[in-house]
Amino acid sequence: MSEGLRERKKRQTRRRIRKVAMRQFVERGFDKVTIAEVAAEAEVSVNTLYNYFEAKEDLVLPPDEASPLRLAEIVRERPAGASPARAVLTRLREEVRGRERQLGLTDGFGQVFEMMRAAPTLTARLEDLGHEMTEALAAQLATETGTDRDDPALCAAAGQIGWFHSMVFAEIGRRLVAGRTPDEIATDVLQLLDAVEELLGERAFTYAVRGDTPRKDRPCSG
Repeated sequence: MSEGLRERKKRQTRRRIRKVAMRQFVERGFDKVTIAEVAAEAEVSVNTLYNYFEAKEDLVLPPDEASPLRLAEIVRERPAGASPARAVLTRLREEVRGRERQLGLTDGFGQVFEMMRAAPTLTARLEDLGHEMTEALAAQLATETGTDRDDPALCAAAGQIGWFHSMVFAEIGRRLVAGRTPDEIATDVLQLLDAVEELLGERAFTYAVRGDTPRKDRPCSG
C-alpha cells in the first residue's frame, strides 16, 4: 500500500525536526539547546514536537532506531540451525559490511558521537539501553529454552552477546573520534568480530541452537 499524503507529511515533519535538533546539538552541545529552540527553527510548536518525540533524548536516540528489543528480535528471527550468538554475530557483520547508518559508519558521525559522550543524560540512556537489550534477550532465551531466567548458561549467553554487541558500538565511536574513516573502521570491526568468535569458543556458538534445548543448571542468582 502506498504512503498517504498525511503519513508522508508526518514523516517529513519528523525528519525535519530531528535534522534541526541534531545540527543544533552538534554545534552547541546537547545540554545547551532547549526544546523551544529546536521547535522554533523547525517551525513547529513545542507541543507538536512532543507529539513526535516524547523526550529530548529521543531526538538523538529515537526508540524505533534504538530499541531495547533489538537483540531479542535478532535471536527470535534467526533461522533453524543457528545459535543466538551466531545470529547476532552474523547480523553485526552484515551491518558493518553494509556501512549501516545505525552503527554510525557514516562520514561526520564522529561529531555526533562526541556530542553524545559529552551529555550525561545521553550516556546514561545508552547504558540503560544496553542493560535493557541484554535483559530482553535473556527473557527471549528463557522462553525459547524453557529454562529459568536465572539459569547459569542462559545468564552467560545473554551477557556475552550483550557484551560484544555493546563493544562493537563503543569501538566504532572511539575510532570515529580518532578520525578514522568509515571504511577503515569497518575493516577494523570485522577483524574485531573475528577475534570475538575465536575467543568465545565453540560452547558459546552451540548454546540454544534453534531446535535444541540446553540442560538446566543451578540458578546463577544468590
